[in-house]
Amino acid sequence: MENLRQQLSRIVGKALREASGLADSEPNVITASRPQFGDYQANGVMAAAGRSARKPRQLAEATVEAIGEAQEGDAQGIIASAAVAGPGFINLRLSDAALVRHGNAVLGDPQALIAPRPKRQKIVVDYSSPNLAKEMHVGHLRGTVIGDCLGRVFERLGHEVIRQNHVGDWGTQFGMLIAYMSELDANAELLQAELEDLESFYKAAKGKFDADAEFAERARQSVVRLQGGDAESLQVWRRFIDESLRHCQDIYQCLGVDLQLSDLDAESRYNDELPGVVSELREQGLLEESAGAQCVFLPEFQSKDGEALPVIVQKSDGGYLYATTDLASIRLRSRNFAADRSLYVVDSRQSLHFEQVFAVARAAGFASAQLSLEHIAHGTIMGQDGRPYKTRSGDVVKLADLLDEAVQRAFALVSEKNPALDEGERRKIAATVGIAAVKYAELSKNRMSDYVFDWQTMLSFDGNTAPYLLYACTRIKSVLRKHAEGSAACRLTQLASGEERSLLLKILQLPEFVELVASECYPNLLCNYLYELAGSFMRFYENCPILKADAQVRDSRIALVRLAEHAFEQGLALLGIETLERM
Repeated sequence: MENLRQQLSRIVGKALREASGLADSEPNVITASRPQFGDYQANGVMAAAGRSARKPRQLAEATVEAIGEAQEGDAQGIIASAAVAGPGFINLRLSDAALVRHGNAVLGDPQALIAPRPKRQKIVVDYSSPNLAKEMHVGHLRGTVIGDCLGRVFERLGHEVIRQNHVGDWGTQFGMLIAYMSELDANAELLQAELEDLESFYKAAKGKFDADAEFAERARQSVVRLQGGDAESLQVWRRFIDESLRHCQDIYQCLGVDLQLSDLDAESRYNDELPGVVSELREQGLLEESAGAQCVFLPEFQSKDGEALPVIVQKSDGGYLYATTDLASIRLRSRNFAADRSLYVVDSRQSLHFEQVFAVARAAGFASAQLSLEHIAHGTIMGQDGRPYKTRSGDVVKLADLLDEAVQRAFALVSEKNPALDEGERRKIAATVGIAAVKYAELSKNRMSDYVFDWQTMLSFDGNTAPYLLYACTRIKSVLRKHAEGSAACRLTQLASGEERSLLLKILQLPEFVELVASECYPNLLCNYLYELAGSFMRFYENCPILKADAQVRDSRIALVRLAEHAFEQGLALLGIETLERM
């Protein structure tokens, strides 16, 4: 089923092409910024007028006439009125009957609210990507939940999604950890106890590495043996990796993030591929030696002084870098996966790295012409002091500790607002609200911006927060419980008030925002929509009696409430947030 904007684009686009004589003119239909003048606005006339040497207003009037002729006598017509505004914009108001018809179609098939795209793509989403030498910390939150949201959106639109968790599990630091594990191996209980806190384990190993020259040498030898494929070193390394992955999976389960062990795309996976990457670059004449290192110099990357910036793919000692591994992964995703898009949900501070890697991949032919390489950059989570969020002692905040605190704070809040609820139910509600609050606080922000982490704001029942949206959902479910008998059979029959019409229109616009998130990869666009939907529902709820209305009006409004439930549940599910029956 086409969404409203797609239908309008098709109809107005056809009319504009007829009026302008331009076969490729686009209507550029957008949601109206001033609803008193219409529901949507078509802005494509201005560009078409310039290309066809027509006056914009004259072309707009001809387009409106063509719209009228196309819909004349059509009982299914979606456009109730089209009017020229300003120099050549077209204001569009939708037919109430068409809105009701669309709403009833969704009631008959709720999944039709967000229809799959006709052209299915294969999309790789590379996200989370923790360093397995340490525990996940607050800095991993943004990449994890943004990537998860995008994966859900793509799948809902019918695309094939390949999730890739490009974990760091290789390199010199693991030699240090292997050496430290080997020292503790004689005391299995002590070793297991220390591995329960990977951050402390890493600090202890690093402290010994810095203070003990003999240990440091053993650590360096451990790296050599590990990279050489020594069976004993690999066994110890695997034990540490498995323990670290267990910590990660606990976090993913708590967050409700859809990342499985089968989605691992570890750095070690590419260990045997890296010499081939360097060889291909050399064969294509892209490599230059600089201070003993193998580098690629591309003319578009220069310093402020005009000097060429290198992309180092092999160090002077023969070691490889992140760029080499990323090139190998692009080659895999292009040649083996035949992907259409490859997204990297990574901190914006890595922007230059990805610009260079993508450019080298193109120059080397590692990325096919059909593959779109996209860095989905995000900002940093800041503390109240305007610096990256840390504990009072200055340590990095473990993600597990932050999520535990979120649930504890939510439990205190739920207990304060609804003390009569059974403790078990309060804890269940708190688990949902706490995690939802953390995820929504992240997703509702423009991903490119830094933001200040604030418990009070994210757990507030006022404003654009998860508790506010979840509360709106519980209002909806409460109404439906009170009219449980026969509510599933209710259908929209009328729009007796402006609040009803505004709510129905907002509900039916959900797929437009889902499409926008898929194309631009900004989850906050969906969050803003859901916040506006909640506001529309609250205005309807406060101004339109439901259960006390006459039977026909009541049933139509019950149907509208059920539609709102579908929109909220589907929209929040794309954010990875569960709804609640009561709060």
